[in-house]
Amino acid sequence: MRRKLSRNYRYFVYFLELLIALSALLLFYNFFIPIGKEGKSIYFPDCNRTAVLDTLRRYGYNITDFDTLLLSENNLPKKGWYTITHTQSGRYAFFHHLADQRAKTMWVKVFAGETTEEMLSRLAHDTKRDLPKLKQYYSQEQHLLEGDIFAGKYLIARDADAQAVIDYLFLHSQRKLESFKRQFYCYGLDDGMLKSLVTIASIIQKETNDVKEMPMIASVIYNRLHKKMKLQMDSTLNYGSYSHCIVTPERIKCDTSLYNTYKYKGLPPAPLGTVSMEALRAAMFPAKNDYLFFMLTPTGKHSFSKTYKEHLAALKSFREYQKEKVKE
Repeated sequence: MRRKLSRNYRYFVYFLELLIALSALLLFYNFFIPIGKEGKSIYFPDCNRTAVLDTLRRYGYNITDFDTLLLSENNLPKKGWYTITHTQSGRYAFFHHLADQRAKTMWVKVFAGETTEEMLSRLAHDTKRDLPKLKQYYSQEQHLLEGDIFAGKYLIARDADAQAVIDYLFLHSQRKLESFKRQFYCYGLDDGMLKSLVTIASIIQKETNDVKEMPMIASVIYNRLHKKMKLQMDSTLNYGSYSHCIVTPERIKCDTSLYNTYKYKGLPPAPLGTVSMEALRAAMFPAKNDYLFFMLTPTGKHSFSKTYKEHLAALKSFREYQKEKVKE
């Protein structure tokens, strides 16, 4: 009996020592293994455990596989912006309070037709972020020379850093594109086709802001390409630093770049700037007609012509209107 009690006592001591060691290990893990900096605002794109932990890792937080046990389903943050706190209070407190720390947000707008340089400069001004850092993170994400970010309004955290802002813009632009593909069954859209589509959309965007006219402009582009004609559009010369410059006859004569569609056939080598989803839709689904020309009218709209003779008549009419306006 005495031996049995002695053996049970030893087992109890072993269990107690194991429990103490395990508790000490857990306490050490909870309080002494650093997580990361406080005060950083990040965006969680999805509200599942894997997405949350992967996002934290992406932004430099020391997340281990064991943390999946600390982040319960009840404390998962919903999709959105959060300001990271409680990193000095231990891992349990960090994950327990993660969903409570909603970040203060603001709307920023990306305008259709602006270049990447213009967009990032205005974004730096509006968000008070460092322009070189915005450019650095943008260059790491971009696929096209222009047009990677779609026009529209974006909700960002007021104190998000440059990386988080750029990540968010690219994430939501990609989601807009995926939604576009699902809506119009464009799943076979590879990188080359996408570049051409965005390039055409950027030409449309430079030519008009009228959503109703966009498919008509698109049809002229496709009709001229189909007939192996030069596009001969002023808008293609509004690239880069020339984005808002008036295209003069001298400019057409002197510009030797592939953006000069008066000299070279085919599309420009890259998109001209940011496009709206309406322009992308028009580029994907142009109107069906035989128009080869379009011309601005006094109303601010465009007239469309099938023949060069009709186009010359429209051009003459508009120039006469311009002369009358100068006299006034």
